[in-house]
Amino acid sequence: MRTTPVYYYSSTSGLVRSFAERLGRPAYNLAEREHRRSVADGPWVLLTPSYKTGNDRNDTIPEGVRRFLASPVNRRRLVGVLGSGNRNFGTHYQRAARVVAERSGRPVLFEFELAGTPWDVAECREILERLDAALDERAGATG
Repeated sequence: MRTTPVYYYSSTSGLVRSFAERLGRPAYNLAEREHRRSVADGPWVLLTPSYKTGNDRNDTIPEGVRRFLASPVNRRRLVGVLGSGNRNFGTHYQRAARVVAERSGRPVLFEFELAGTPWDVAECREILERLDAALDERAGATG
């Protein structure tokens, strides 16, 4: 069974990177040019933070995420979105993940605050394992 990779964006704080690395699957930081300019070789999941409080002039989607999603192939192969946020952002909590999900027609699979707790990591791992199994089953049905 293929393990669905996670492409994520993490600032220098490393909170999102820490979560992504604890998932125990391939994880690629879109803050790094080589990953941001790459093309996913199959289904993948996006993990994006929302850094700003958001308003009409203040977009919350990180530029590295925007650039990766500029590729039609990457957009087509995206299967779900994970979000990291800060509840201090109020109504804009998880805004980036929710906007990407809405625009792409893909589901928000899981949301957590800041770097997440050990329980968040465990729950997200289970969700991603179920996703892997569903994608494997779908590939078997069409392949």
